[in-house]
Amino acid sequence: MPSEQWTHPEPGDGPAAVAAQPSPEQVIAGLRATSEGGAELTQLLTPEGERVPSPQFDKYVDDIDDEALRGLYRDMVLVRRADREANAMQRQGQLGIWVPLLGQEAAQIGSGRALKQNDMAFPSYREHGVAYARGVDMKDLLGIFRCTDHSGWDYKAHGFHPYCIVIGNQVLNAAGYAMGQKFEGKVGDDDGEATICYFGDGATSQGDVHEGFVWAAVYDAPLVFFCQNNQWAISEPTERQSRLPLYQRARGYGFPGIRVDGNDVLACLAVSRWALDECRHGNGPVLIEAFTYRMDAHTTTDDPSRYRLSDELEEWKLKDPIERVRAFLARKGGADHDFFEQVQAEADAFAADLREYTFNMPEPPPERIFSNVYAEGNPVLEAQREEFLSYLDGFVSAGEH
Repeated sequence: MPSEQWTHPEPGDGPAAVAAQPSPEQVIAGLRATSEGGAELTQLLTPEGERVPSPQFDKYVDDIDDEALRGLYRDMVLVRRADREANAMQRQGQLGIWVPLLGQEAAQIGSGRALKQNDMAFPSYREHGVAYARGVDMKDLLGIFRCTDHSGWDYKAHGFHPYCIVIGNQVLNAAGYAMGQKFEGKVGDDDGEATICYFGDGATSQGDVHEGFVWAAVYDAPLVFFCQNNQWAISEPTERQSRLPLYQRARGYGFPGIRVDGNDVLACLAVSRWALDECRHGNGPVLIEAFTYRMDAHTTTDDPSRYRLSDELEEWKLKDPIERVRAFLARKGGADHDFFEQVQAEADAFAADLREYTFNMPEPPPERIFSNVYAEGNPVLEAQREEFLSYLDGFVSAGEH
């Protein structure tokens, strides 16, 4: 039995390997497929900036002309610059923690720009690029990491839910929201709604994610599961979590899965548009595995040099999501040197504005923690609030004597 059958079992290929007794060759082939893109990787733009035609997905990016592609490039450059500035501010003590997105800009901007106005996105804690694509002010994100706020944006207006720190929990929230869209008849045509939920490869080992898969599948929920496989669940590589490529897990739940080059913004945009369209028309759910790489630490409390080699990082630098778009635009005359300089200057000004805001961010009053807990007044909460403020006043009184 060929080892590849264990890695890519397809209907009609013959008898599959017995899951309980795979051969050593089958196990090795399966593990390899979790850490290499493979032949089934959907790609429209190579790391060298060359366009790859796709009969299936080209139609989903027919509207992306030079101007639109310059816009995607600008998005990624601004988001990366903001990410680097926030990372530096954490090191300077201005933020309690930061979760870098370095290297994952294409996955987030591509999928984020695929969403329509009435769609809803459920992030984890790394989706700063998706937040930007949904019109959320990046300054509102900084309050979370400065520990002064939970979220400062109107999630309904932006179609972007507050961040979720508990690993995988947002998948259940997204499944419930998407089921509601289905129950309320908001799917079935081009004007239908859809939901997208973001999580990492590590979250696929959490029970909440699998429960979300089950509920979404049973109720045909219009939900796109967007897994950013950045190869590392903190210090655990993907091959320690799964024998098979993560997108193939969808088959066990009865819905389609697809692997896309997560460093290719065009491919991420096309595949996300396709998946959202499927869900919008009542053919959901869909699992997307965006095959990318976390170029920085898991968070600013992490030291990746303790568990991964620098050679691996250098290899992925050659697949940089921004550089391939820059190379493509320059090669075809879609942008010149002045454009790239202008975008970089804009990004630097964007970062400087975030920095100025952070250094002068107002501290919320103590009673802020009781705000917006309930939609309406609650006597128990009010009593707790008064007791807490009275407790704080006791320190002020003691200091006066």
